[in-house]
Amino acid sequence: MSEFLIGDRKIGKGSPPFVIAEMSGNHNQSLERALTIVEEAAKSGAHALKIQTYKADTMTLNLSQDEFVIGDSGSLWKNRSLYDLYQQAYTPWEWHKPIFDRCKELGILGFSTPFDETAIDFLESLNVPCYKIASFENTDLPLIRKAASTGKPLIISTGMASVAELDETVRAAREAGCKQLVLLKCTSTYPATPKDTNLMTIPHMRDLFHCEAGLSDHTMGSGVAVAAVALGATVIEKHFTLNRADGGVDSAFSMEPEEMKRLVAESLSAWQAMGAISYGPVGSELKSMQFRRSLYAAKDIMAGELLNNDNLRAIRPGFGLPPKYYPIIIGKRVNKDVRKGTPITWDLFG
Repeated sequence: MSEFLIGDRKIGKGSPPFVIAEMSGNHNQSLERALTIVEEAAKSGAHALKIQTYKADTMTLNLSQDEFVIGDSGSLWKNRSLYDLYQQAYTPWEWHKPIFDRCKELGILGFSTPFDETAIDFLESLNVPCYKIASFENTDLPLIRKAASTGKPLIISTGMASVAELDETVRAAREAGCKQLVLLKCTSTYPATPKDTNLMTIPHMRDLFHCEAGLSDHTMGSGVAVAAVALGATVIEKHFTLNRADGGVDSAFSMEPEEMKRLVAESLSAWQAMGAISYGPVGSELKSMQFRRSLYAAKDIMAGELLNNDNLRAIRPGFGLPPKYYPIIIGKRVNKDVRKGTPITWDLFG
């Protein structure tokens, strides 16, 4: 797939990985904190800041019973009703413009994850550069068609989706007009573990669906994300907060500014290190060639004397014949006096 642009950033294997800092609900219902998160994301070197666009009423029903309450004892949000959780986590719609304006001022892209069609209409009024579809919505084909119909790039997390479901998702997006698609490998647990991440899916997904592929990463640290870049991930998304100790709905598995700075640097290094298939010295190695081993006179040798194991050695530096010629020239007579430390060359024979 050829490279394409999201805003002014190139997406593709020929460009550094596109790193997205996901604010989610880590603003803790403070616009001032939200704007500080934008500033810290920009300082860290992240290329984009993403928020989420929904209201509790567009996500679920205001009920506190049965399946509307999180009952998983291992969940970060155990015993919380879905409605109360989304009410706490949502980003007020009137905050979107100031957040995106601050992104522009600081030179990073600002965009969002819409969770229903009204959110897309609202985000279109703000002229966002692309749309992100969350894992839990990757089977919501009407939502995907609506986002695709804008003609803007789509980034879709693939958490929990089977190949058959992803095939439906990709077909729906493309049939509705999406020409620039990124699928993100994602494990929808919070936090996720490296062993459940299955990064080998990334190159397979790229080949299977003929699109860009990346990682939406809920693991702790940057190791998994850096490994993803080595497997061809062109987009990396990580949750981002000012300080995990401040709390918040997603803070426990979010990166802090210094960690994000390391991720940006290390993912760039991983991308640079991939390079191309290459044998032989690269330009920066040429000076090092002199430190290879080669054949040298280990003692003073008189004209007509035979080379032997005592007066011939393979040593550094590399200005003599390569060591592979040792068995060929051993026993040959030199045609002139050779001082100790002289590199052995073909003109010393015959």
